Amino acid sequence: MDPIRRNILATGAAATAIAAASGVFAQPAAPTAAGISFYQKGNVRIRYQEVGTGFPLFAIPGGGLNSRMGGWPNAVINVMEHFKNDFRVITMDQRNATGGESTGPVPVDDPWGAFADDQLGLMDHLGIRQFLFFGNCIGGSFALKLMERAPDRIVAGVLSQPIGERPEKPGVMYDSGLTWAKELRERRPDVSMETIEKYLHNLYRVRPDFVYSVSRDFVRNCQTPMIVLPDDTAAHAYQTAVDVASWRRRRMCRSIPGRIRRNSRRGPSTVCEHS
Repeated sequence: MDPIRRNILATGAAATAIAAASGVFAQPAAPTAAGISFYQKGNVRIRYQEVGTGFPLFAIPGGGLNSRMGGWPNAVINVMEHFKNDFRVITMDQRNATGGESTGPVPVDDPWGAFADDQLGLMDHLGIRQFLFFGNCIGGSFALKLMERAPDRIVAGVLSQPIGERPEKPGVMYDSGLTWAKELRERRPDVSMETIEKYLHNLYRVRPDFVYSVSRDFVRNCQTPMIVLPDDTAAHAYQTAVDVASWRRRRMCRSIPGRIRRNSRRGPSTVCEHS
């Protein structure tokens, strides 16, 4: 990512956080050193990494159900690298991601809630009350779920290339989950395909027309400041990102020269910032 775009993102994240909660940045931030650690709660074990000092920025990489820390170097923006001098950046492997080291049960009944529990549990483990959130790809849906579950803790969010259902190409995320399922069963033959199918159904087919994790009504009424960075691929539905950005009372949209992704079919990348 070029320095101009990186600076726009960093400044935007800080500005929306200040607009959301004046005085939050006056809270002391614990200094941390780069390193990989594990957090365990019951039968869930989460691998995470911290780098930098300052106000906490919780960053979730893309990759669908294979969202893991190792994906950052190939992401549209390597948050761990670009923001380490501005924030205390925390990232993690999602539960049961292929190539990651976070493990736990396959939570059939409430999969989005289970991801939120893992993420908030890590923040509790680190003693972090409030934080910024950067979610890439599936991280956009994680961001919105966290805003629903813990609105007093998410100071502001950046939704980068958020996933969403495309009416003209339905089932893309569900189908990608079947690939993940095959990989999971190679490691965990104890998990039945019946369990996995129920899990994927509750992830992607209970609310199959939007961002999956929360309802349209929630997004319309959400008060958490956010920046939305749309993309236009099979999994990253452009119209869904625009809807998330536009369903707010006050909005400002601007364009950044260039494209979020090289294969994007759109022109200049639109950044929608809400306050």
